Amino acid sequence: MRIAPLVGACLLGLMAGCKQKSHNSLPILGHREPVTKVIDGNTVTDTLYHSIPDFQLLNQDSVLIDNHTFDNGVYIANFFFTHCPSICPIMQRNLLKVYEKYKGDERVRFLSHSIDFRHDSPAVLKTYAEKLGVTNDQWQFVTGSKADIYNLSDSYMVYTKEDSSAPGGYDHSGHFLLVDQDKHIRGAYDGTDDTQIQLLFDDLEILLKEYE
Repeated sequence: MRIAPLVGACLLGLMAGCKQKSHNSLPILGHREPVTKVIDGNTVTDTLYHSIPDFQLLNQDSVLIDNHTFDNGVYIANFFFTHCPSICPIMQRNLLKVYEKYKGDERVRFLSHSIDFRHDSPAVLKTYAEKLGVTNDQWQFVTGSKADIYNLSDSYMVYTKEDSSAPGGYDHSGHFLLVDQDKHIRGAYDGTDDTQIQLLFDDLEILLKEYE
């Protein structure tokens, strides 16, 4: 399991692009850049934070969904593949715990991207979701072209790669990414670690309070 250097650095508090966490808010992960605007004749410098770009992917019901599917709420994203023999089963069972707690809560959604663009068709993803215990559209399982999925993983600052030497033929990060209503990444959590899962529960509550 690997994580992209940007996320790793931010989690260690070493990346200048991270907005620092306080007791009442979460950091914004990723790069940032100053943006200068003229408002009412005054020059104002604002900050543009890293965000998830627009996307369109096919879900387990063979329906095209896009970034607007996740408007007006927060979501947790990850990358996996259905026949993964290593970390994916642990990751998805842990994410299921979060799903079960927030099932029916429209403020929280889930998005699992398959990195196996050859095998994981919508029908395969549908069967996988049902076996896992997902019973509503709150958790989306999506597929797309190799370019779509792998480029999007870069936007989430996580590692995905075809690798014939890796279990199942793919190497990828085992992290969950917590994304806010502005499509900013607000946290990254090792999906195989119980302590990190508890941190995700805690941080999710902090993030939801921002919108009360």
